[in-house]
Amino acid sequence: MAVWFSASAVAPALSLAWQLDDSGRAWLTMSVQAGFVAGALLSALLNLSDRLPTHVLFAWSAVAASASTMAIAATAHGLGAAVALRFLTGFFLAGVYPVGMKIVATWTKEDRGLGIGLLVGALTLGSAGPQLLNAVGAWRHGVPDDWKLLLYIAAGSAAAGGLIAGLFVREGPYRPVAPSGSVNAPPFRWSYAGSILRDRPVLLANLGYLGHMWELYAMWAWIAAYLHEALTSAPFAFASFTAFAAIAAGAPGCVLAGKLADRIGRTTITIASMALSGTCALAIGFFYHAGFAALTAVAIVWGFAIVADSAQFSACITELSAREYVGTALTLQTSLGFLLTMFTIRLVPWVEARIGTQWSFSVLALGPAAGIVAMAALRRLPEARKIAGGRR
Repeated sequence: MAVWFSASAVAPALSLAWQLDDSGRAWLTMSVQAGFVAGALLSALLNLSDRLPTHVLFAWSAVAASASTMAIAATAHGLGAAVALRFLTGFFLAGVYPVGMKIVATWTKEDRGLGIGLLVGALTLGSAGPQLLNAVGAWRHGVPDDWKLLLYIAAGSAAAGGLIAGLFVREGPYRPVAPSGSVNAPPFRWSYAGSILRDRPVLLANLGYLGHMWELYAMWAWIAAYLHEALTSAPFAFASFTAFAAIAAGAPGCVLAGKLADRIGRTTITIASMALSGTCALAIGFFYHAGFAALTAVAIVWGFAIVADSAQFSACITELSAREYVGTALTLQTSLGFLLTMFTIRLVPWVEARIGTQWSFSVLALGPAAGIVAMAALRRLPEARKIAGGRR
């Protein structure tokens, strides 16, 4: 997953090299989101994860995402080519993350929240990786000395992940109850979409997920730039290390939330996580001038909470949806969520231009606020007894 934010991590260097404005920097991440949505829909329509061995699909998708990222460093000389290649990166990553979730679910049953939480934690740590590479790389005039090297390392990491999956990963003993259904999982069907959207419990779980996604990727995309602006008196590396720590903090958050959700309930954990992350989105502006230690602490707490609940929304869908609708429900949830992130990733710099960097993240608190309302409403429904074995 290091390739997801690889170009975004070197946006300061690319801005100088290619004269990028806020819109150009946003498209370095938005194009990945768009590619992921396209890849997820195509994979679902063709039912690839049930027609092909999942470890093979995972491996080749990771290698293809690696090649797309490597091509940016090797051939791209401007934003147009980079955006096209970033779209392909996201397109191929649709064969990694959702497929990986399916594989993990074949190894879990009562502890599925923890299992999918581990996977999302891995996604989080991988997504943070480029910020760490950015911080430890060579520096010149306050920006990374060689942005191409970071892209090559990220691409190599993705290829290595694909190799590991191809050689060592197989589906587990609970294969008949994978997230998208059974071994012969129900494929994506457009005709089911209306039924899913009219199913109130599933709709509420999706609204909770959308509230979560409103905040998540915009924070991940812009936290490094925010910290660089706030910590102008600190070395450039400090802000990059802090950005890495803030995003990576979500990895243990996912694991802890997964374990707790299996024990005390998914709606409880998602509401608590969104309450904390939304509070941080509002609070971080108050710490903008508070110094390195205080701002870092808030950023890390935010990073811990912002993704902790992510896996639990997918788990809710697998538990609430009718069996014949599960594959379509998960695809719709993922696609709608990542489409929404394209809007909020562009929204943050738009808000920044009007009210300043300090308060630019405050708009992200709207998402978790709406998500809390949705999950609280779901918690009150009788159907909520299907979630986590009756632990709401």
